[in-house]
Amino acid sequence: MTKENTHFNLPICGCCMSKARSQITRRQFIAGAGAAAGTFAMASWLNAANSSYIKGLKPTPALPLKVQPVLTCGLYKRKNQTSWRNWGGFHTQNDIENEKKRIAAELKKISYNAEFQIEFLPLVTLNDAAQAEKVAQGNHDVLLMYAANSWLDVLETLTNPKKHTIVFVRHKSGPVYLWYEIVHNRYLRKTVDQYGQPGVDHQDVIVDSLDEILWRLRALYGLKNTIGKKIVAVGGAGGWGEGGAKAPDIARNCWKMDIRNVEYDQLAQMIKQARHDTKLIKHCNQQAQKYLKQKNIALKVKPEFVENAFVLTEVFKNLMDRARTDAITIQNCMGTIMPLAETTACLPLSILNDSGYTAYCESYFVVIPSGRLLRYISSLP
Repeated sequence: MTKENTHFNLPICGCCMSKARSQITRRQFIAGAGAAAGTFAMASWLNAANSSYIKGLKPTPALPLKVQPVLTCGLYKRKNQTSWRNWGGFHTQNDIENEKKRIAAELKKISYNAEFQIEFLPLVTLNDAAQAEKVAQGNHDVLLMYAANSWLDVLETLTNPKKHTIVFVRHKSGPVYLWYEIVHNRYLRKTVDQYGQPGVDHQDVIVDSLDEILWRLRALYGLKNTIGKKIVAVGGAGGWGEGGAKAPDIARNCWKMDIRNVEYDQLAQMIKQARHDTKLIKHCNQQAQKYLKQKNIALKVKPEFVENAFVLTEVFKNLMDRARTDAITIQNCMGTIMPLAETTACLPLSILNDSGYTAYCESYFVVIPSGRLLRYISSLP
């Protein structure tokens, strides 16, 4: 098994895939598997140079997940006639150094096996609440706590409820951790029956398994790239049915989505401008011919409908580029847009999804947040 790079969008090889997931188009995949809304000002678009259409626009890159690993561990001085240290498998400085090496090797393995972009910050080793407080406020998305043998106040101070925390404890994967035995009753439940640790519960505690760390990081990576997402909504935001009518507000309030409305009269002017760009039209016609030459494609409509679809695709790309996002949806994507674009939005949305964007029909915000989330959890189009 080989791997060229662990970063997002670079090739990897595994037992079930030969390319990076993010490089597989939906066509290849199917074949192989058998905040408040805003409106764009027209001035910013009309002042743009026509050449902007064929600059090779690409989706904005996904945000990497920043993870701060912390080993909570210390040594204790012997005292006469009293308990003088916590139990567990750490008795010398050499024990701690070996554990740091073990953690470094495991983080490297997690990064190797991840098909998404993780940024592991340098490992911090501490046994002091004051230092823990500084680390808790650091520039990271996830704190990965190796809870070896520090006292409870260190763990509690290190846990920032405004950030994600994963607690890792050892039983059989190395020297046993103190908190393997007492994480539930002391840290999570504070020696009572009810959970009492803000920001963490039993689902955030992992024993020994690196795979358990990886799938949680994968989920948090998806969440990071969904919460607060900016999305262009041509024709506005919507959702079918009585429940669906509430979907745009739920997307704004729960998922913090920044929905940028573009009215159809604005889109009409953009399409008109695009059609006067001779370089763009030539480029789109070439792309349409290339697309039609793929295997298992039969042309059942006039060729100009396909050519117009590639023009509309470039218009959508520019809309997203100006919004600095890689997400778009379109309301009334059949009858309303057909007289303007002389094609449907179906093929453009398909092309965009194959190219790494997230593109949805009908501005249907019942499914858009979950679609966005699963696109990044899976690292698939």
